[in-house]
Amino acid sequence: MKISEKLHQAHSGSTRPPPATFSFEFFVPKTSQGVQNLYDRMDRMYDLNPIFIDITWNAGGRSSSLTNEMVYTAQSTLGLETCMHLTCTNMKIELIDEALSKAYKSGCQNILALRGDPPLDGSESTGDFKYAKDLILYIRKKYGNHFNIGVAAYPEGHPEEEDESKTLHYLKEKCDAGANFIITQMFYDVDNFISWCAKLRKIGVEIPIIPGIMPISTYAAFIRRAKWSEIKIPPHFLEALEPIKDDDFLVREKGTELVSEMCQQLIESGYVNHLHFYTMNLEKATVMILEKLNLVEAIKSHDLVGGTELPWRKSLHPERSKESIRPIFWQNRKYSYVSRTATWDEFPNGRWGDSRSPAFGDIDLCASELLRQSPKRAYELWGTPGSLKELSDIVISYLKGDLKSLPWSDGSVGDDTKVIVDDLVELNKRGLLTMNSQPALNSIKSSEKIFGWGPKNGYVYQKQYLEFFCHKDIIVKLLQTIDDYNNNQGDASSAIISYYAVDLKGNLTTNCNDDDINAVTWGVFPGEEILQPTIVEKTSFLAWKDEVYRLFSEWRKVLTSNLADVKDEDKKNLHKFEKLMTEFSEDYVLCNLVNNDFIDSNSTLFNLIYGLDLQVLE
Repeated sequence: MKISEKLHQAHSGSTRPPPATFSFEFFVPKTSQGVQNLYDRMDRMYDLNPIFIDITWNAGGRSSSLTNEMVYTAQSTLGLETCMHLTCTNMKIELIDEALSKAYKSGCQNILALRGDPPLDGSESTGDFKYAKDLILYIRKKYGNHFNIGVAAYPEGHPEEEDESKTLHYLKEKCDAGANFIITQMFYDVDNFISWCAKLRKIGVEIPIIPGIMPISTYAAFIRRAKWSEIKIPPHFLEALEPIKDDDFLVREKGTELVSEMCQQLIESGYVNHLHFYTMNLEKATVMILEKLNLVEAIKSHDLVGGTELPWRKSLHPERSKESIRPIFWQNRKYSYVSRTATWDEFPNGRWGDSRSPAFGDIDLCASELLRQSPKRAYELWGTPGSLKELSDIVISYLKGDLKSLPWSDGSVGDDTKVIVDDLVELNKRGLLTMNSQPALNSIKSSEKIFGWGPKNGYVYQKQYLEFFCHKDIIVKLLQTIDDYNNNQGDASSAIISYYAVDLKGNLTTNCNDDDINAVTWGVFPGEEILQPTIVEKTSFLAWKDEVYRLFSEWRKVLTSNLADVKDEDKKNLHKFEKLMTEFSEDYVLCNLVNNDFIDSNSTLFNLIYGLDLQVLE
């Protein structure tokens, strides 16, 4: 969606005045692990509900193509409305065409058109465009109104032009060429900014003015950035920060207060209803300002009036816009799921995993970097477990919130897990390695904070789902126990508890038919068909099996092939770790259970497992 349309939508509601909105800028990291860590940070900051993010452009070489890749990932996988920076200095038209084409194909509808920095040696640009205005005109000629185009502005003047009237004139030319919104350089002089906005409106610039906000993290960085940008620092900023400049904690606290006061003045001026934060790929300082302004809770509450659209994050890629169903197995692995299906041009029945589709079956779509952690980071997170007890302790730490990820779960444990977390911990203590789960829900309002989703005034439902690894000897006893339970319910035509269990070689045991598709999440909403966005079915479960077994194999390989990151005392345990990973793949079975009685207690599945009288691991 276009930024100008999103801004209009956000600020034309019934609330008066509507809460201010915000967005984030990120730059392209220099290392592949830095990119991965930034994706994780962007993923977390998604929950703050920014109107959009933008990603900077680095002309030439790998960095510029990486900008396109990051735009695609943010837009398609993370579900973040993304604006791509594009500079034209020293850029041949072929490179600009390539960048625009990739942005178009990724579903990006927003471009920040920039001139870029001139050559450092003082020579003329060798590109085909000299000014941002030329780039804007070219984009409009080539793509019409497909892209919303933003332009940069300098409230305190441009370093290459001392005449303010000329600077304003050049900005007006960019607006007249087809710009839709303005993002300004950082500043701290709020009075000057408000005066500058008045001058812009006076010369006929009516498009949204978005102030660029630079949080204050450390005193040295604050001074360095202000000098580099040639901006004025108000005296009261220096008076407050200078005495505490050697205490980074106090500087960030006071800086948050100062910048928050500045932002509040901007909002109250009437010229500004949106704030754009230069995050510098950091998180804390920006979040502190948003909390100080009470914007995080205001935006979250506003968003919850209608619930979330789906219980999983929807891709913003246009080719995936009608996707409405996903297998539950990828609930915590959206990167893997999206990469598997990235080359599809159709989503039969709205889901991936339909074996009737001719496009089904290419598991190599997610062949690279399944683990999503560098060897060093994998070691720091999970160490070298040499026994099932040590492996289960890692999962328990994750369930308790002490660990932020697992090899098979990209993010932190969700609040929805708290309902059953004690039982999940107990299962891991007894040697069942839990992978994924959800509690049963019966008629929860769609606006409910943790479990709600979908249009307002609706009700959502869930069947209890439990996925885990257990030893092949235990699974035989467990499935027999479930069969006995189902038979005792008196309805042999359908299983109250359905299951799939499979080993590495693909030997499958199930009480479901081959073509069964079991909706485990659904919602009922006024005036709409029943939505069933999360399913369990055989074909996708078998594909997930291949992926998750390979995760254990990759975990073993990254540690044993990168010994430099491993402490000497842990190197002695590596052979135990390798042996555990090998035995795990050979002797453990992946199983999932669904209690189809969604009004039943969440204790039913757990009690059946406890009835096996499994011993707590020593």
